[in-house]
Amino acid sequence: MPHHLSIDLETFSSESIKKTGSWKYIESPDFEILLFAYSLDGAPVQVVDLACGEKLPDWMIPALTDPNYIKHAYNAHFEYGALQKVYGGMQPSQWRCTMFHGLYCGYTAGLDATGKALGLPDDKQKNAAGKALIRYFCVPCKPSRANGGRTRNLPHHDSDKWKLFKEYNRQDVVTEMEIERRLSAFPVPEWVQHQWEVDLMINSRGVAVDIDLVRGALDVGARVKRDFTAEAVAVSGIRNPNSVKQLAEWLNAEMDDEEIKDLRKGTVSRLLAKEGNSAEVQRMLEIRQELSKTSTKKYDAIEACVCGDGRVRGLLQFYGANRTGRWAGRLVQVQNLPRTYTKAIEVARKLVEQKNADALRVLYGSVPDTLSQLIRTAFIAPEGHVLIDADFSAIEARVISWLAGEEWRLEVFRTHGKIYEASASQMFGVPIELIKKGNPEYALRQKGKVAELALGYQGGTSALITMGALNMGIPESDLPDIVHRWRDANRRIRDLWYAVDNAAVQAVTNGGAVGVRNIIVSKEYNAALNTDSLTITLPSGRKLYYISPQIYENQWGSPSIAYMGMDQKTKKWKRLETYGGKLVENCVQAIARDCLAGAITRLEEAGLPVVFHIHDEVVIDCRKDTASLEDVIRIMTEPIPWAPGLPLGADGWVGDFFRKD
Repeated sequence: MPHHLSIDLETFSSESIKKTGSWKYIESPDFEILLFAYSLDGAPVQVVDLACGEKLPDWMIPALTDPNYIKHAYNAHFEYGALQKVYGGMQPSQWRCTMFHGLYCGYTAGLDATGKALGLPDDKQKNAAGKALIRYFCVPCKPSRANGGRTRNLPHHDSDKWKLFKEYNRQDVVTEMEIERRLSAFPVPEWVQHQWEVDLMINSRGVAVDIDLVRGALDVGARVKRDFTAEAVAVSGIRNPNSVKQLAEWLNAEMDDEEIKDLRKGTVSRLLAKEGNSAEVQRMLEIRQELSKTSTKKYDAIEACVCGDGRVRGLLQFYGANRTGRWAGRLVQVQNLPRTYTKAIEVARKLVEQKNADALRVLYGSVPDTLSQLIRTAFIAPEGHVLIDADFSAIEARVISWLAGEEWRLEVFRTHGKIYEASASQMFGVPIELIKKGNPEYALRQKGKVAELALGYQGGTSALITMGALNMGIPESDLPDIVHRWRDANRRIRDLWYAVDNAAVQAVTNGGAVGVRNIIVSKEYNAALNTDSLTITLPSGRKLYYISPQIYENQWGSPSIAYMGMDQKTKKWKRLETYGGKLVENCVQAIARDCLAGAITRLEEAGLPVVFHIHDEVVIDCRKDTASLEDVIRIMTEPIPWAPGLPLGADGWVGDFFRKD
């Protein structure tokens, strides 16, 4: 039987972990492990005071690389990285992350928040004094007359605080172990654990960065913003034209027929389109529009977190979206980058590297917009390598068609793949051959497209508006008809919403398990937590968890499902409502995530190193001529044993830098 070693570290680094990420934080030359708390096989927690000269027990360092010792930590990526730097030889397969286990079971990420959500008793909760102690001992301090001009607080500077800090370190292991004990009834499947290990390797590998481009963009962006701001002051006389309040007041004074309450992107575009604006008003609106594009935050983030070897690490959070198990972006937020549609992008990149703002303006017009598009291209292949990018085609549309058994849609994906045209054809009874450019019927494609984007998860007219139906020129009066026609053309998908909703209500009310197509909806009890969970077992065998489910009556007098979860807007643990369409969305996105995770594992096993990925897209960094796009697509679209008949498709490109067409 393997031993189980629970670990928590307290460390020092002059780098800010929030800004730079843990890899650069750990890489810092002054990085140091201060305290090493551990428990072996559930024994009382021991704290080794490394900062004050104590030594780890003789068995510990060999145990850190011994496969017979399974290492547990909360957010184990950090402990793994820290111990890898100091002792070397760490293997991801020997590590287990309690934070990930909590996320898998439907809980939140923070140790303190998870402990409270689990209802841990006070003696098992995280010590609330920790944040102040971390600020005192783990980060540099400002020199002052009172502290003798020092830039770091050491244990002897406040021995009482140091004793508290050691207790805080000890208590973290107690809390982590109690969380793991309570979650053990709902274990992480071995193959999902292996995905976590692959993710650790990918985050450790990182992606190369063109630091000259990044620094050029920061320089150009700062100069352009300075120039626009100076011009705005000259035009309007406003002291701070970046202030929404000041600019709105000025515009209100200049535009008698308009009451401006905000300066959002849509508002500014609407005001620019108005007739009768004075030259000053028009120019101020144009400047506002340009200034809104001048943010260099992502370039700042890249510069802050790039490591000494020119690579950025830690861009992805495994199971960051715990409703579905999808990854979340961290640091640079690669899952939310602008598209690159500018032509001659290589020329634009070179001009930015040269910090030539004037040439950029002449050739490309809006410099801020060009810089925004070039953010993606800061991620590059090192010399002698290429990036291979491949993404699944319409993965959610394919998965929901397969899950619902909507045969006409599956046939589309098995053949030509033109789902927007096919959807319009089904909705309006027009032969698909007529829905092509140059024909009047082509206008129906817009309705098919917006319907596909908005209506798959029980959305209605408001969902169509959110997806831009009105901006496409579709009259609002046409929207109810589009909803009706799409649902009528996709009856199996429509039936799936209500079947999943009914299954969830039945499971929560009566217990047991209800099968719907290729998923199983159940209510499961965890005695260690003294709470129920609504679970959905996906075709892959992975489960989605909804904690402490209850049934309420909604405003229409029908049963409504609610559960405990993290509100994505307020970041508070609270009761959330859901319904059939939303549960179907969770399932579809979760199945798509499992398709991607399986593809990533197969690519890694084939010697194709993934450097990051985005929802349905992978980016691989490999030596030239060692692999082809065709190889990657073949691996990504291999038939999936747990999803027979799911028609997968993929496409991509090969290049020297990251882009999005």
